[in-house]
Amino acid sequence: MSIILGIDPGSQITGFGVIDASMEKGRDKPRAISHGIIQLKTGSLTFNDRLLLLSENLDRLLKKYQPDTVVVEKLFLGKNPDSAFKLGHARGICIAKAMEIRSAVYEYTPREVKKTITGSGSSDKIQVAEVLKFLLGINHFDFLDASDALALAYHHHCVHKANQMISQAKQNE
Repeated sequence: MSIILGIDPGSQITGFGVIDASMEKGRDKPRAISHGIIQLKTGSLTFNDRLLLLSENLDRLLKKYQPDTVVVEKLFLGKNPDSAFKLGHARGICIAKAMEIRSAVYEYTPREVKKTITGSGSSDKIQVAEVLKFLLGINHFDFLDASDALALAYHHHCVHKANQMISQAKQNE
């Protein structure tokens, strides 16, 4: 696991964040490679057109970064069932595209990610972004969707690293 792509899916804006989690060249922490958004609400596109636009943009991202792992935010049910269904479609495209290139796919809830990044599962998006700026040496986020996506990637790195340490400790017993 070295390149991790985090995706914060949405039917209007999808955030993405890419980190290099390889600890080569004396690095002791992951390095942010890229982050941004895929703008899906443009002009008079239908929902189906936006899904196609998401698919095409994900193809480009996956080809460019060739992630070993893709992390997608888990669906949470809000007050609006229509929004949840649309989000589910966007998530499905993200997962299918990652599977097409044989990336490992993981899913985490926003609460899990917030707890890892800030220590509190009830932190807001701005708090998460501020801690991530410190952890990854980023000066500024233009979009909170992008910081959420980077948070997903960073969270997965932490979970993976902890699991490796536990496995190693069990082997040494």
